[in-house]
Amino acid sequence: MIALLFPGQGSQYIGMGKSLADEFPVARRTFEEADEVLKIKLSSICFEDELSKLTRTEYTQPALLTASVAAYRVYMDEIGLKPDYAAGHSLGEFSALTCSGAISFADTLQIVRHRGILMQEADTNGLGVMTAIGQADRKRAQELCVQISTQDKPVVIGCYNAPEQFVLSGHQEAVNKVAEWLESEGATANPLKVSSSFHSPMMQPAADQFNQILSSYSLGRGDCTVISNVTALPHDSDHLMERLTRQMTEPVRWQESIEYLRLQNVKIAIELGPKQVLQNLMKKNAESIITVSLGEESDIPKVKGVFNRENTEPSFIGKCLAIAVATKNRNWDNDAYRKGVIEPYQKVKQLAMQLDQTKQAPTREQLAGALLMLRSVFETKRVPHDEQQKRLKQLLRMPVANEFMLPEQGDFTWPSF
Repeated sequence: MIALLFPGQGSQYIGMGKSLADEFPVARRTFEEADEVLKIKLSSICFEDELSKLTRTEYTQPALLTASVAAYRVYMDEIGLKPDYAAGHSLGEFSALTCSGAISFADTLQIVRHRGILMQEADTNGLGVMTAIGQADRKRAQELCVQISTQDKPVVIGCYNAPEQFVLSGHQEAVNKVAEWLESEGATANPLKVSSSFHSPMMQPAADQFNQILSSYSLGRGDCTVISNVTALPHDSDHLMERLTRQMTEPVRWQESIEYLRLQNVKIAIELGPKQVLQNLMKKNAESIITVSLGEESDIPKVKGVFNRENTEPSFIGKCLAIAVATKNRNWDNDAYRKGVIEPYQKVKQLAMQLDQTKQAPTREQLAGALLMLRSVFETKRVPHDEQQKRLKQLLRMPVANEFMLPEQGDFTWPSF
């Protein structure tokens, strides 16, 4: 089982994603798409602008989303192993939903830009802060929050990151009081580089407006299971808007989310985006899950090394599944999508799981079934010919392709089954 993880605010830095954009056209196009959608030079803000500008949440949120989506697209092109689960920390939850296909990248860019502006405006006096606490008792911190918090100056635990690591969020005065008290009892306290008090009652005005904004966008069902920050359980499309709204004022239950992944037998996690915050947290939450980060071009060998070491190189059927997921959909007929994409995909995915469990090699008929699924997906998603050729040529490098006498050069042609 594979999980993809997406970081949130605090992971940003000037230059993030630049080496991926320099090396991989798919990453460069991702940043260009963000520039075009938002009508701002977001790529320059990420690559070369001042950190003070990148740290402004109206820019931070779409910037981190773009860097993570760029890393995901490189991952799919270079590795191609479809994740079973995805989870994102705070803003990263939107990256996870985008990469799962639940929300289009263009829509998510607009959504998180609105989200960032609303969060910034909700803190009218600029006194909202967040402070990371380490080596502290969670129950003790909760007691202090209740004791010190007032309606005008609230303080709550905004993120439950690991057994002894959480984040205080709220009014500067109240947060500082709780942090100082905990420090006097042996805890560590580190203010975060964020511009407001996310996941606290101070975000309620922003949450009310954000719910209205979300209602104007299409939120659907993705191709892999995405974990909710609010419930630490899989999202379902019926409650997606409600939970994304609640996420603004309720805590990120990251420790429980990772525990859920561990119980689902996830063995490998890849953090897609800048820095290694989630990789480091994994050491505190679930050491059994091997975790590496992919945020820059130099990270690619490490990621490939993990899969080689775990003997999880994609099979021919697995590669067909990965290609099916990686292609963009241009057909919004839900009934046709269900029949032509979801049903054949799920059938082949179930076959792949059975073969993996029994350690059996696929028959020629089963390999042909994977190709038929891919053809159905391409036809239903209305994938252009050039993109089909690019995707299908990934199969030609696999030894089993000889089974169908696929051409080594020229256009890919579907074999006779």
